[in-house]
Amino acid sequence: MTRFPWQERNGRFSALKAACFGVLFLPGLWVLGQALTGSLGARPVTEAIHELGLWTIRLLFLSLAVTPLRLAWRWPQLILLRRMIGVAAFCYALAHIGGYVVDQGFDLGKVLSEIVSRIYLVIGATAALGLAALAATSTDGMIRRLGGRRWRRLHQLSYGIGLLAAIHYFMQSKLFVDEATVLGGLYLWLMGYRLLARLGPVSLWRLAALGLASAGLTALGEAGYYTLTRGIDLWRVLAANLSAVTGIRPAVYVLGIALAVALVAALRALPLRQRRPARA
Repeated sequence: MTRFPWQERNGRFSALKAACFGVLFLPGLWVLGQALTGSLGARPVTEAIHELGLWTIRLLFLSLAVTPLRLAWRWPQLILLRRMIGVAAFCYALAHIGGYVVDQGFDLGKVLSEIVSRIYLVIGATAALGLAALAATSTDGMIRRLGGRRWRRLHQLSYGIGLLAAIHYFMQSKLFVDEATVLGGLYLWLMGYRLLARLGPVSLWRLAALGLASAGLTALGEAGYYTLTRGIDLWRVLAANLSAVTGIRPAVYVLGIALAVALVAALRALPLRQRRPARA
């Protein structure tokens, strides 16, 4: 039986899935609107390629976040969204690659030569191929054909694909690596949560400690990068995390996101009576 994206397995309408389905179109519509209004700058195709690629990585990371958020927030219905978000990430990757083909004048030979001659493009293409494999096996029929265990093992490739996508983004960012660094820190959090979950339920204290550790490693990674590539003093970069003069640093973003997850988890853990405001 054919199901629409906004339906559950039993065919019932799901407001959660319908809302997610609609929201997933918004980044693409925003890029299209920017293109139609001439707001993408002097090189609109290049800018569109970058935007679509960035949304590919964001959605990929969001799909990886579904399981930790489902467990931390005690919200089992979130699992209904993981497949939809992952397939959307592949669709944006396809649009990202399609834009690159357009930018190269539909010369596929040139596209292939560019990819094999630049390591960050090789990494990005490998991640895209991995996403294609996951998207192709995301249907219920493929799950039955492969078997649950083999299917889960195959889809664990998403962890490696996420890492490749983050490296690709970092390498092509060149001078402006702040958001790529944030994504790197969030990747540490996502993988760290999975490691903790193997040891048992992740308590609120462990969740908060994971956020602090991820932020600390993000700060060290950023400081090490600027020290090695630009010769800036390591301690000077680390101290920037405690100052607002240079703007909000990647480690602060990672810490804020991680602590926000922990705060929501704490609120969800409260007994229902405590969450409801007292009646007058």
